[in-house]
Amino acid sequence: MSLDTYPSLKEQLALAAAEKLMADTMARYDPSHDVSHVERVRKTALCLARALAYKHPDLLVVEFAALLHDVLDKKYVSVAEAVDPFAYFLPFFQSVANDCALDLISDGRAALIVKIVDNVSWTTEKKLRESGQLEEWHGTCVELHCVQDADRLDAIGAIGIMRPLHAPPGRNDTAIQHFYDKLLHIQHRLKTEPGKAMGTQRHQFMLLFLQAVQDEYDAEPMPSVSLGITKNSQVLN
Repeated sequence: MSLDTYPSLKEQLALAAAEKLMADTMARYDPSHDVSHVERVRKTALCLARALAYKHPDLLVVEFAALLHDVLDKKYVSVAEAVDPFAYFLPFFQSVANDCALDLISDGRAALIVKIVDNVSWTTEKKLRESGQLEEWHGTCVELHCVQDADRLDAIGAIGIMRPLHAPPGRNDTAIQHFYDKLLHIQHRLKTEPGKAMGTQRHQFMLLFLQAVQDEYDAEPMPSVSLGITKNSQVLN
């Protein structure tokens, strides 16, 4: 696949179908996992893949996996839906083959896309690592790494700071605790070199934010006159 000619007309039609499936699904989720999040992950994953052209990533696989990576998010779907991801996505890929004349099932890319979708999650990777079930593929699949890094990069930095505020109610962790439980560890789990460079910058932004939160929490009340405020709440000239 040439980076200059991607995507072809058939690929554009197939991606449009994936966009629709994603948008229809994400409309049912909370704002921390919405269409805007997926589009940012899509853009970043493709950016990383193009920067890693020397590793010959399949851009269509990267873009499809980025678009679909949260469709079967285990926080939102039933166990029955999540137990067999390929079976869940098979009707979609069959429709792509029929409607877009792009058979991703026969060429094996549908299976790879679904495998990436099933392994993108931070929690999934953590469980596999702790149980010693990470395979060689997890460490070598550049398409997986591009989507993983893009998803994790979206969790940190300026936009990442806002996303925990949209988490669904009923969770035990607070927005700030989420930084210490997960977000501050992401920088050290990025896989691609360009992703690591982006992560360093975003990590520093998070540290500044958390320091600002602590400074405000610890701040001592200041005399009203030093704030330029009179007793009748008029700003002093």
